[in-house]
Amino acid sequence: MKSQFNQLSENLLNSLHQGEHLKIGVSGESSQFIRFSQSKVRQSGLVEDAAINITLIKDDQTCSGSFTLTGDIANDESLAVSELNRLREEVDTLPKDPFIVLPENSGSSNETHEGVLLPAEKAVESLCPAMDGVDLAGIWASGRIYAGNANSAGQKHWFETDTFSLDYSLITSDEKMVKGTYAGSHWNQSDYEKNMAKSIAKLRMMEKSAKKIEPGKYRTYIAPAGVADIVGMFSWGGVSEASIQQGDSALCKMRENDMKLSDCFSLKEDFGSGLVPRFNCNGELAPQQLDLILNGSLKNTLVSSRSAKEYGVTSNFAGEDEGLRAPVLNPGELDEDAVVSKLGTGLYLSNLHYLNWSDRPGGRITGMTRYACFWVENGEVIAPIDNMRFDDSIYSFFGDNLEGVTNKAHLMPSVETYDGRELGGISCPGILLKSFELTL
Repeated sequence: MKSQFNQLSENLLNSLHQGEHLKIGVSGESSQFIRFSQSKVRQSGLVEDAAINITLIKDDQTCSGSFTLTGDIANDESLAVSELNRLREEVDTLPKDPFIVLPENSGSSNETHEGVLLPAEKAVESLCPAMDGVDLAGIWASGRIYAGNANSAGQKHWFETDTFSLDYSLITSDEKMVKGTYAGSHWNQSDYEKNMAKSIAKLRMMEKSAKKIEPGKYRTYIAPAGVADIVGMFSWGGVSEASIQQGDSALCKMRENDMKLSDCFSLKEDFGSGLVPRFNCNGELAPQQLDLILNGSLKNTLVSSRSAKEYGVTSNFAGEDEGLRAPVLNPGELDEDAVVSKLGTGLYLSNLHYLNWSDRPGGRITGMTRYACFWVENGEVIAPIDNMRFDDSIYSFFGDNLEGVTNKAHLMPSVETYDGRELGGISCPGILLKSFELTL
């Protein structure tokens, strides 16, 4: 695909008229998908898919279009030229953009991250035995994902990586669930089987009668999957410079009032994992690492070149939405294997769901406990709890009430497939809280 993209982009760039600027992006995959229900294979197939996005800029006016590649280079070149001509007709009708970001050439890049994936023909026989005897529903996705970028300033980027994920739910006879994900780039059969065995052990606990929890504040452990859900909220009105400038970010208090989170809390962008490209849709390369919140203090925000022009600040080449692309929450010193005994009496929350800001300026997040969430007494898991709603502030549970962070970080991969398999994920540990507020 790389050679086809290079040929297609060169053809487009060579056809530009005077005064025109062009940005070209490609994304695609070569994947195997298997759908499981009741631990049986219900659907299986191989997918080859790729799409091109073209952005035309002329006289500070801009418009974009995209189309799916057919794999026939002559046909795709014809489609690309037709799309470019359509954009030429449209761009003259649009208003000027005062914060337009023109293509630049700050250097090219080429990254290929080869993994060790299950051969497609061995996937079923490798996956199924470990789920025998339980009701599992889930999706297996495995293969190569790639992305590329080229522009009229002469810059080119290419990125491809091998990844796999089994995103699944285990279901009891009365429809309680345990959520799990096993993912990576190097398949390990033993690790997979251990992962599934741990989930099945939680499922057996879910078969017990649920304990009713009253609204209130509880000592709480939130496992990495739940922490990842909360950290993901920082992409929506959190670490964005534009959101802070517009006064609707949950971190405004950190910028304006010098408020801090716990010294245990450090969040950064780190592209070293090779799971996601450093270049954005403009072809700009983000720093390899960027501290956002360090030991509880706000050090940097994510700043796109557009926001840099609009607000007179310096860009660090974030994506246009200024969301997290390679987030890492630093691990701490709490022994992950001892969290239940360290918790003592309180809540063990494996997963959270339906998260939203209930008071964004106040940093308050609301959501639901879900899947394998348990009541713990005297360091022993007693029973699952009924689903509860929580509503609490990051300045509380990531602040004074953050007692400890576990010593192991886990990758919670992006498993969405709406427009193709997503790249990246969130790397984070679990957290132990002195207090966490359940509201109903």
